Amino acid sequence: MGRLLDVGFMPHPPIMVPEVGRGEVARIKATVAAARELAARVAAHQPEVIIIISPHGPVFRDAVGIWATPELAGDLAAFRAGEVRFKYSLDLDLSRAIAAKAREEGIAVAWLDARASSSYGLTPELDHGMMVPLYFLRQAGLEVPLVAMGMAFMERKKLYAFGAALARAVKDSPRRALLVASGDMSHRLLPGAPAGYDPRGKVFDARIRNLLAALDVEGILAIPEDLAEGAGECGLRSFIMGLGALDGYRVKGEVLSYEGPFGVGYLVAHLEPGEEAPERSLLAPETAAAREESLPVRLARQSLEHYLRTGKVLPVPDPLPPELAGRAGVFVSLKKNGQLRGCIGTISPTRENLAGEIIYNALAAGLEDPRFPPVTVDELPELQYSVDVLSEPEPATVADLDPKVYGVIVSCGHRRGLLLPDLEGVDTVAEQVAIARQKGGIGPDEPYRLERFKVTRYH
Repeated sequence: MGRLLDVGFMPHPPIMVPEVGRGEVARIKATVAAARELAARVAAHQPEVIIIISPHGPVFRDAVGIWATPELAGDLAAFRAGEVRFKYSLDLDLSRAIAAKAREEGIAVAWLDARASSSYGLTPELDHGMMVPLYFLRQAGLEVPLVAMGMAFMERKKLYAFGAALARAVKDSPRRALLVASGDMSHRLLPGAPAGYDPRGKVFDARIRNLLAALDVEGILAIPEDLAEGAGECGLRSFIMGLGALDGYRVKGEVLSYEGPFGVGYLVAHLEPGEEAPERSLLAPETAAAREESLPVRLARQSLEHYLRTGKVLPVPDPLPPELAGRAGVFVSLKKNGQLRGCIGTISPTRENLAGEIIYNALAAGLEDPRFPPVTVDELPELQYSVDVLSEPEPATVADLDPKVYGVIVSCGHRRGLLLPDLEGVDTVAEQVAIARQKGGIGPDEPYRLERFKVTRYH
């Protein structure tokens, strides 16, 4: 019986490699030191195979690409260090077993032997997302065969399930394995960063660090897609695949370092599975006890379900419950598999009562959010709802704001951007205002006015 010994999250900037970075290595010395520490830890466990996932490997939208040639070679010549070159044998038996387990779960795999690689226009090679982590593992004396693959742009729950299938294949094999999930964090942390600047970059990186430190896998799976896209990250999918390999196990984890001096976030983390704990599996069947809905959430759900099944707007309840009789702005949010599926709201009331506001905003969230296609009847059982009821906005200054207590509205002429309060990863007033301003299309040098509000959040 095989065993997954460790999961390592490693960044892959070539500048980490002294032959590439030279004097600049000193600017990311914490990352380099953490990479060496991680390599020493995992090498001490004496794995017989390294499984490595790279966002710069063979990447497909609907399948996980696994290299299936006898060997892979690569170098860092593109980064003026052609002397750094490696060649590895591939463990094709374990690669086949992983592919088979994934397919059993309905997850597509692209088996990239020489013929398939040629048909896709791919050259089998070690990309820099693999070369950089392997550099530090080799320094620690670890030179064993590889299983090499790319991440994929499929839904996150499938990526997570692929990781779990990978772990089952290892368990059923005779191999002791190390899994390395290669990836960088946000590429947009600083003005002048190569990928540009976006304030969501810092929010994304802080959220991932905090969630990973707390081993909050559900929280990582639920990172909003627009936050990840705005951050310009390249590691989230690799990390999710790595976390999936730990599904159903007790895990000891540590974030060894994080820094981003060049405008790109570099995170190094070590996760070590312990004993099996089926109750910790996110893939196990859900318990029969459903969470009790609040009245506003029940009304939002009934509104969308009624319209999609009948084509008619749900009438306001009669008699009207007293808690739905007032007037207020309302935001309705929908999530599917932990990811945002729609969010639309009104800052001020537009209907006769709160019930009407919820009914119509639930329809707008499900059918009119321009970021997503309209919700379908088939999706209804998979949706989770939340309803935020807003207090009356009031004029504010920066000194009046608190992102944990107040939402903010930033206005410039007819343009307005709103950010709800108490959002994970939004820790400072500056971050809150910058994100709201960006949502409203208000430039950093344009004048603006601020309003604040509170919300009552229902689940």
